[in-house]
Amino acid sequence: MSINVEVRFLGIFQRLSGKKSFQVKLEEPATVRKVIMKLTETFSSEFNRVLVDSQLDDPRPNALILVGGKEISALQGLETEVKDAEEIVLVPMVHGG
Repeated sequence: MSINVEVRFLGIFQRLSGKKSFQVKLEEPATVRKVIMKLTETFSSEFNRVLVDSQLDDPRPNALILVGGKEISALQGLETEVKDAEEIVLVPMVHGG
């Protein structure tokens, strides 16, 4: 069975995707990792580069990822299951130095 998940983009993710939100259709069981993979396949290589840390192959250094209003590190990380009609929010992390 397939599900639809709403992904909301904030900051640079909104600018690079050209969208405030995007609907992702996935087969169950769906996880945050599968949502991220679908986003990187859908949007530009620049979106992918900004979202996913290339050395770690992981989006968490570059984004806070919220599922149902909770940060995924408080859940099961990238293996957090997502349900039909659930909302995921990508919040960019600001790095400086």
